[in-house]
Amino acid sequence: MKLNEIQDLIKFVAKSGVSEVELQDKDFKIIIKTGNGKNRTETVMVQAPVISTPVAQVVQQPVAQTQTTETKAPVKNAGGGDDSKYVTIKSPMIGTFYRSSNPDSPPFVSVGDKVTKGQVVCIIEAMKLFNEIESEVSGTIVKASIENSTPVEYDQVLFVVEPD
Repeated sequence: MKLNEIQDLIKFVAKSGVSEVELQDKDFKIIIKTGNGKNRTETVMVQAPVISTPVAQVVQQPVAQTQTTETKAPVKNAGGGDDSKYVTIKSPMIGTFYRSSNPDSPPFVSVGDKVTKGQVVCIIEAMKLFNEIESEVSGTIVKASIENSTPVEYDQVLFVVEPD
């Protein structure tokens, strides 16, 4: 089994929500376990039938959530005060972040732009699928945390919004 097939299997198991999967063939055995909780991880152990030590171990964030995660997060300003009024838009999956639908189009949103609830703010490509990420709050974009065409992790902050 190739490494990219193992990684695809990990992503599939994380999406499915099962807690453990075991796959065995004459040449290898793979066990994928996912924990329940905020810091879920998948562990893959590949071993030959005669050898009992793990050959490879891959730890990856889950791809379990399909909507954006928005939480009120304290943001420190230059004056040292606590501005907990800001809301973060986080990545609901692992993938590649795109600010526009194609390279010739303007970005969906930029710093200073007003956004409305349900407005598309970016696209994340995951496993050859382009997922539109929508804002779940109306307000003004204060910070864009990710550069265009860069990889993002699950629950990584994409934008900081000051709600109306």
